[in-house]
Amino acid sequence: MTLVSDQIRRVSTFSELVNTEFKGTMNALCWYRNLEGDFKEIVSQLQLNEDITEVLTEDLQALQLSEKGNLARGTILNDLQLLTDFGASPSLNLLKCYERDEEFDFISTDVYSYHVDRSPVATDTFLCTYYGAASDIISNEQAEQKILIPEIRKKLQELYNGSAEEFEDFLKENYFDLHYQEKSNSEPVNLGLGHLWRLAVDHPDQQVLPCIHRAPRENEGEYRLLLIC
Repeated sequence: MTLVSDQIRRVSTFSELVNTEFKGTMNALCWYRNLEGDFKEIVSQLQLNEDITEVLTEDLQALQLSEKGNLARGTILNDLQLLTDFGASPSLNLLKCYERDEEFDFISTDVYSYHVDRSPVATDTFLCTYYGAASDIISNEQAEQKILIPEIRKKLQELYNGSAEEFEDFLKENYFDLHYQEKSNSEPVNLGLGHLWRLAVDHPDQQVLPCIHRAPRENEGEYRLLLIC
């Protein structure tokens, strides 16, 4: 196991990925892999029905693939099985883009904005990009919660126009509190292709700060193939 940074720890097996505890400022684990196989071949044969289409196991198995394509498919199926056996509910998505939140010009709550995930139960976020643009993460010290930025907070208070006692509930109910603004000296880390990541989530039993991350701007004319749970 190699320490990559204060925030990220690199591991070499799935067992290490799921059994290593987050602690201190470390809230991202990476099972670093150089995958073999042709993932582009898989993407080229899949059918996009909506902007985000879930790819089922039977969809993958039905593809007629070359030897390299078959290698890639085997990796994906194995990842899905590992996570399922662990107790997670992985989803393989072929996606063109996510829905954009353009309701307000001063704050956005879509996944292209730096944000953290929240859960009422103890869980983590797992993700792996097999093809296309990959997500970014950023250390907690290099970002600021948007609701604490004075000009944004003032506009949210004007939008709310209710009692001060319930303002914080309003922020949570509309997910404003989950979103962050990167600082000017920030150095985002791209998650790359083929690596399986585990990111800390905001939940009552979590011992570390949740991992701040964002979806990438997609490459023009290119779909993404993403495992997430």
